[in-house]
Amino acid sequence: MFAQILIVIIVAIAITAFAERRNFQPVLLVAMVGLGASFIPGMPRLELAPEVILGFVLPPMLFSAARDFSFAEFTRRMGSITNLGVFLVFATTIIVGMAMAITVPGMTPLAALVLGAVIAPPDAVTAIAIGRRSALPVALMTVLKGESLINDAAALTLFAVLVAAASGTHAFIDNIILYFLYAAAVGIVLGMLLGHLAQLARRRLSNPSLATAVSIIVPFAAYLLAEELHASGVLAVVAAGFSLGHHNVQSGYAERMQETQFWRSVDTLLETFVFAYIGLQLRFVITDANEAGFELLPLLGVAAILLAVITLVRFAWIFGSSVIARRRHVALLRKLNDPATWAKFEARFASRGRKLDQEQMIRLQQRPLTWRENLVLSWTGMRGVVTLAAAAGVPVLTATGADFPDREAIVALAFLVTIGTLLLQGLTLPWLIKRLDVADPGDARFEAEQHEKATDLAHAATAEALETYRLANPSPQSQRLVQLMGQRMQQTASTEAKDQQRPGFDPGETLTLGKLLLEARRSRLIAARDAGELDDTIVREMLETMDLEQAFMDTWDSPGR
Repeated sequence: MFAQILIVIIVAIAITAFAERRNFQPVLLVAMVGLGASFIPGMPRLELAPEVILGFVLPPMLFSAARDFSFAEFTRRMGSITNLGVFLVFATTIIVGMAMAITVPGMTPLAALVLGAVIAPPDAVTAIAIGRRSALPVALMTVLKGESLINDAAALTLFAVLVAAASGTHAFIDNIILYFLYAAAVGIVLGMLLGHLAQLARRRLSNPSLATAVSIIVPFAAYLLAEELHASGVLAVVAAGFSLGHHNVQSGYAERMQETQFWRSVDTLLETFVFAYIGLQLRFVITDANEAGFELLPLLGVAAILLAVITLVRFAWIFGSSVIARRRHVALLRKLNDPATWAKFEARFASRGRKLDQEQMIRLQQRPLTWRENLVLSWTGMRGVVTLAAAAGVPVLTATGADFPDREAIVALAFLVTIGTLLLQGLTLPWLIKRLDVADPGDARFEAEQHEKATDLAHAATAEALETYRLANPSPQSQRLVQLMGQRMQQTASTEAKDQQRPGFDPGETLTLGKLLLEARRSRLIAARDAGELDDTIVREMLETMDLEQAFMDTWDSPGR
C-alpha cells in the first residue's frame, strides 16, 4: 500500500509540474489522468479507509488553509460564510434527499438523506486555485475560503446523525440541532485552547525545527481529541489554525520562514494526491455498484440529475440570499447616514468611553457581492475529499446485521458527482471568470492605501527607534551611524548590511542597530493590525519581507561569513 501511495504522489507531482508549465489547472489534470489510468487493465486498486482520509489527510489541509487565512477577514464576512457553510449544506441535504427519494425507485428516505449529506459540502481547493490565478476580488475569495473551512463540519455532523438513524445505532446526541451546537462549540473551544497551548510551547523553543514539529502535531491532535469528545474535529482544526496563524507573529523569524515553506509543500503533496485518488477510484466504485445490481447507464442518469439539483440549489440559495443581503446593507447605510440615528450610536458608545468615526464606520461595512461575483460563487460547487471520505464511511451493515440500504449506489453516485463537478465546473470556471470580468478596482485601491499606511507606520517606527538609540549611545561613531541609517531608512536591510563594510563603522553595531530597527517596524505593524488599522494580509506580506531581511542580516552576523 505504501509503495502504491508513493508512486501515485510521484506521478501526481510530475503531472502538476507539467500542468503549471502549460498554464493548466494542476488538480484537474491530475484527476483526469487518474481517471484514465483507472481503466488500464491490471491497474491495482488503491483504497484508503475513510478514517485515514478524515484523520490524516483532511486535518493538515484545513489547518494550513486556516493558518494562512486572516481571522479578521473571516469575521467580517461571517454572515455570508455561515449562510453557505452551514445553512446551504442543510438545505442541499434535504432537497437532494427529497429528489432522490422521488427519482430512485426503492431508495429509502434516510438513505436519500445520507446521500444528500455526502455530496452537500463543496471543496474549494480548485476554486481557490483558479481564483488566485484569475485575481478574484478579495470579498469573493474570503467567502470561498471561509465556506470551505466550515461546510465540512456541518456536513459531517449531519452525516453522523443520519447514518446512525439509518443503521439503527445511536448518535451521541440524537437531536440534530443540539448535536451540531455541541459539536461546534466544543470543537471551536478545544481548537482555540490547543492552539494557545501550542503557541506557548513554541515561544519557549529556541529550535525552529522543534517549533515546526509542534505545529505539525497540532492539527492531528485537535482532530482526534475533538472526535473522542464527539465534537467537530474539523472545527477544532480550523480554530487551532486560526489561533496559531494569528499569533504566529510572536514566533521567531526562522520559525515563520520554515513553517511557511513546510506547509506550502504539504499543501502541494496532499492536493495532488487527493485528486489523483479521486480519479483512480472511479472505475472500481462503478464495478462495485454493478456487482450490487446497479447498472451504469441508470447510475449516470441519476448522477446527472444530482448534479443539476445541487447546482440549481446553490444558484437559487446564493442569489436569494444576495437580495436579502443587499436590502440589509442599504438599510444599514441609511441608518449610519441619518443624523438622528448616528447621534444615538455616538451617545451609546460614548457612555462606554468609546468614540465613533462616522466615515470609518461606513467604510468598514462590507459591501454585498455583485451579481457577477454571485454568479462565479454559484459556479464554484466542485466536490472533493470530504465527499469521498463520507461516502466510503457509510457502514456496510446496519445494527441488525442487514445490508445498509443502497450503500453501493450512494458511494458510486458520490464519486460520479465529484468527477462531474470537477470536469464541468472546474474546466469552465476560468472562462466564466474571464468572461464576467469580476475584478474589483476597489481592491487595488484599498491594497495601495494599506501599503502606503503600513510604510508610513514603519518609517515612523524607524525614526523613533533611531532617536532612542541616538540618545542612548552618545559616541561619535554611533551618532554617525544613526545619521547614516536615518538617510537610508527607506532602503532594505540588505543595503544596510552592506554599509557595515564602510570604514569607521563597527559591523557588530551596524547589525545590532539594523535588527533593532526591524523589530521596531515589526512591532508597530503588529500593533496596528491588532488595533484594526491595517489589514492582516498586508501585515503578513510585509512581515515576510522583514523576515527575509533579518535572515540576510544573520548570515552577515554568523561566523565565517
